[in-house]
Amino acid sequence: MDHMTYLPDMEVLNSDIESKVIERMNAYDYDRYTEQDVRMALAHEKCTVEDFEAFLSPAALPFLEEMAQKAKLETRKHFGNSVYMFTPIYIANYCENYCIYCGFNCHNNIKRAKLNEEQIETEMKEIAKSGLQEVLILTGESKKMSDVHYIGEACKIAKKYFNVVGLEVYPMNTDEYAYLHECGADYVTVFQETYNSDKYETLHLAGHKRVFPYRLNAQERAIRGGMRGVGFAALLGLADFRKDALATGYHAYLLQRKYPHAEIAFSCPRLRPIINNDKINPMDVKEAQLLQVMTAYRLFMPFANITISTRESAGVRDHVIAIAATKISAGVSVGIGEHQEDEAARGDEQFEISDGRNVEEVYEAIKRQGMQPVMSDYIYV
Repeated sequence: MDHMTYLPDMEVLNSDIESKVIERMNAYDYDRYTEQDVRMALAHEKCTVEDFEAFLSPAALPFLEEMAQKAKLETRKHFGNSVYMFTPIYIANYCENYCIYCGFNCHNNIKRAKLNEEQIETEMKEIAKSGLQEVLILTGESKKMSDVHYIGEACKIAKKYFNVVGLEVYPMNTDEYAYLHECGADYVTVFQETYNSDKYETLHLAGHKRVFPYRLNAQERAIRGGMRGVGFAALLGLADFRKDALATGYHAYLLQRKYPHAEIAFSCPRLRPIINNDKINPMDVKEAQLLQVMTAYRLFMPFANITISTRESAGVRDHVIAIAATKISAGVSVGIGEHQEDEAARGDEQFEISDGRNVEEVYEAIKRQGMQPVMSDYIYV
């Protein structure tokens, strides 16, 4: 099917966000930026879009230390010494998409599983014992196996044990997001993977995820559905990471200008090996480039949360929470049914994690950095 054409059940928004993001990304020539451009951007009190582009350019790499120091000041100004902790919970790994880089893709030979409500509650209870107050619910992208009602029931269960409930599931229509918000979901994260539509087509060979514009507009539909916050990410290494990072940041920037009440968050995932393909890794996104992207996000949108996931090593994660990251996962399992006694209830993981530390270990690592671990970033009154 045409990757740019909406399917009949997909809501079409009357929004110009997509066209503005793609136009800006396509016009971005990062090689034209010079040392002087980066120096000027560092001298500005407020980061403009043009400054953001300079910070993402190759010319900015020699200034990474200066960018990191400025990003650290911005982080402390808006977040103090707080680092928020959460954990993901995968409740199903059935997927209808054929994404060649993902362990859940429908053609990958893995053990599939879907937790029932009783099993979901078991998982939630065990996670809550760690002291965490925020959970991120994930499924494979199969509306047939994990329909909106199923995800809604998971949200209701999660709300019994956690103060904040996030979702990272397949994109939905506005009314579906509104229903999940009523069930207890606070925010939605969607990885666009890449904003290069031509590259996107070659990576997503089948399934609803193949429809590029529907995915790109998911965050706006979530905001319209009442979600408090939305998260953005490109999977760094799939395409030109500089252009993808620019598009991710500009996408978030435009949506916050359009919906000032919405809370904005970024994730900075790099490719990781998956079951049956251990060769998947980012070829051009090293640790320096990862830090460059994170500091550029912080300088461009200083109020946004930035999450560092277990795709990265413990050393990298401990380093960036002292600079730009404000949110860190702990006690992570990316498989299904980690806390189930019945082996038959468990399913294989989405990708290979790099940092396997438990909640207590991450908590202590944050304190060693002179930071304050925080279990919840929101209080309901």
